[in-house]
Amino acid sequence: MAEKTRYSDEELEEFKKIILEKLEKAKKDYEALKKALANEDNNDTADTSPTFKALDEGSTMLSKEEIARLAQRQLKFIQHLEAALVRIENKTYGICRETGKLIPKERLRLVPHATLSVEAKRKQR
Repeated sequence: MAEKTRYSDEELEEFKKIILEKLEKAKKDYEALKKALANEDNNDTADTSPTFKALDEGSTMLSKEEIARLAQRQLKFIQHLEAALVRIENKTYGICRETGKLIPKERLRLVPHATLSVEAKRKQR
């Protein structure tokens, strides 16, 4: 049997659903970060959201620079997810841009915007 060169329409639909869910959450998180940066919540209880806390329990609120960095990173994530949706529409989704082989489903379920297989990603290091 020949090696599969692209995912089926049904598989692409499954990935699209995953991406759309992640995209919705990412956009909400981005908006929350933008609000925090603009201080639109005026220090009410929304400020205590774990999203804006550093990892350890006794930490102080994130600085404006850190929030800006997180917002920028979130925006980049959103752009990667949107690009993945374009690849789904073009039926090129899930194809490693280095090897030309299919990226395993397990990887795409975890990192739906991936454009490299684990093998290709390791060679980049």
